[in-house]
Amino acid sequence: MAALRDPESGCPWDIEQNFATIAPYTIEEAYEVADAIARGDLDDLRDELGDLLLQVVYHAQMADEAGEFAFGDVVQAITEKMVRRHPHVFGDEKARSAGMAKGMWEAIKSSEKSAKRAARVARGLPAEDHGQGFLDGVAIALPALTRALKLQQKAAQVGFDWGEAGPILDKIEEEIGELREALANKDMAATKDEFGDVLFALVNFGRHLGLDAEASLAGTNEKFRSRFHFVERSLKERKRTLQEASLDDMEELWQLAKSSG
Repeated sequence: MAALRDPESGCPWDIEQNFATIAPYTIEEAYEVADAIARGDLDDLRDELGDLLLQVVYHAQMADEAGEFAFGDVVQAITEKMVRRHPHVFGDEKARSAGMAKGMWEAIKSSEKSAKRAARVARGLPAEDHGQGFLDGVAIALPALTRALKLQQKAAQVGFDWGEAGPILDKIEEEIGELREALANKDMAATKDEFGDVLFALVNFGRHLGLDAEASLAGTNEKFRSRFHFVERSLKERKRTLQEASLDDMEELWQLAKSSG
């Protein structure tokens, strides 16, 4: 990567990149790792983990060029963090025999944040590198459904939560009513907001049932793909294409796909 980024002999594309332009590729590679795992393809997983590792190397190289940190510092930081967060494994005999006490993980993370703030102040930087609010530690770049879940989980830590799942269904119906009203008024800005509110409430409902919205939707996506492929395959057996089939034809085969499991 250092050779690729060399200003004189490197690759022009690699040289002109920065943290912001590479970040989307980092996210994409993480998804491809997850995809290989979901497919159970360990050959692909090996390759995709290499691609993801390259992203870490890429960011570390750019940071090294800026005089901030190098790849070795990244490895050292995560090693120290794992040791620090697992005293019941890496600590002294007393810590190991005590096991992982309830609340220890959060207490260690809180201590880490305090140390990080102190280090930032020592460098002449603001104490926080993002907003000051309780929820600001939830990464903005997360997929929206996952971020909604994490925001709700964190708010729940201080008691801002529904007591049970049932009333959330009423909230979902309320939000759908507001969505219908926005649609009736042909107010697209309000429609967008209300649509988001419905999704947020659905994520909350799933959380109370112990269901992850991202994983649930991923399952539905795959179910839709599989059933649509059944429609496509069935049409092919009838020597017809998707473009030639009517909606009624496709609906008939869709219902057959559903009944087939």
